Amino acid sequence: MVDIEERLREAIRHYWTTRSRQRRMQGSRSGRRDYGNRGAVTGGAQIDGFISLMRDLLVESGLPEAAVHCRRTVLPGYYRPSKEWDLVVVHNGSLIATIEFKSQAGPSYGNNFNNRVEEAVGSAADLWKAYEKGGLRPSAPPWLGYFMLLEEESRSTSAVGVREPHFKVLREFYNASYADRYRIFCERLVRERLYDAACFMMSDREKGLSGEYREPSEELSFERFATSIMGKAMAYARRLGRRP
Repeated sequence: MVDIEERLREAIRHYWTTRSRQRRMQGSRSGRRDYGNRGAVTGGAQIDGFISLMRDLLVESGLPEAAVHCRRTVLPGYYRPSKEWDLVVVHNGSLIATIEFKSQAGPSYGNNFNNRVEEAVGSAADLWKAYEKGGLRPSAPPWLGYFMLLEEESRSTSAVGVREPHFKVLREFYNASYADRYRIFCERLVRERLYDAACFMMSDREKGLSGEYREPSEELSFERFATSIMGKAMAYARRLGRRP
């Protein structure tokens, strides 16, 4: 994983440099800037370094390059006609794996956290139901992954209160920060078997320019995440007679 570690740091650097550049450039044509961080959010592409890294790891694991599709790749759903996924592996008409990549850098942690939870749970439930009903034939059960990068700063690491107008929330959410909430959320995505693996990373916007990051949970480390999907890729490649 030594080589992968450096490539991961490069993806972190790409995220923060791209985000910073988008904030500076946003509004240069219109003469006005979006409120807060919206200029960076609407620019997209910050997360592309991680998508490219995973694509390269899958190809290096033996998958045909043409089988790995990135950005706006559509898969059918059950509760809706279709959904776009960030990375999808399809070979010979079978879905092998798919990954959703997300990130959040302040300031609206509350609303964005709720949106991320609803999206992730809904997307997984929709895909698995589509698979159950035969919408992904002739695929065997695909590998499903979720990646989340959160900015590490005081607002994301400080305890957040909860509202309980009618019923008590689960005890683990008392005095939990948004970072804690994301960790719990990602752990439960895997433990409830909605996703085969999840990765949760945090990075400070200044130190991130040098590629620094932190992994709050060993269970959600990038190494475990990458090892899981690369194992799936290698097993499939062997059936094709291909070697990494």
